[in-house]
Amino acid sequence: MFDLGWTEMLVIGIVALIVVGPKDLPGLFRSIGNFVGKAKAMSREFSRAMNQAADEAGVKDVTEGLRAATNPAQFGIDKVKDATSEFTKWDPDADNGLDEDRADAAKKIQDATAKKAQARKDAEAEAKAAESSNTAPEPQASPAEDKAPEDKA
Repeated sequence: MFDLGWTEMLVIGIVALIVVGPKDLPGLFRSIGNFVGKAKAMSREFSRAMNQAADEAGVKDVTEGLRAATNPAQFGIDKVKDATSEFTKWDPDADNGLDEDRADAAKKIQDATAKKAQARKDAEAEAKAAESSNTAPEPQASPAEDKAPEDKA
């Protein structure tokens, strides 16, 4: 508000001492203190009344909404939470508004994916079992290696 340093306060005190006199100076400072105290009390009451009126009008809710929207980190985290909650609620077997052809195609894709995943898991289990028994499966010879080369003599 007012930027008064110690030097300005000293100058004001000396001028007040000269103008008012040493006899009436304590009464003057007491009156100034009372005036400043009343002004601060009125200021606090005014700001409290304005805050209460703003709360009643809903300005506080709007302010919080704007702060959340302008905070990119919080906004991004909220959107990620929303997306993950929607994803966890998703049910592939539920009717998603697809027509019959697309629903049948989606079901075929899901079945084929499940079969491939099961085949991969079975192959991994066989490899792990073979590794644990320390016998590696013998490689199969290709049909070209089964035939012996013929000598033309």
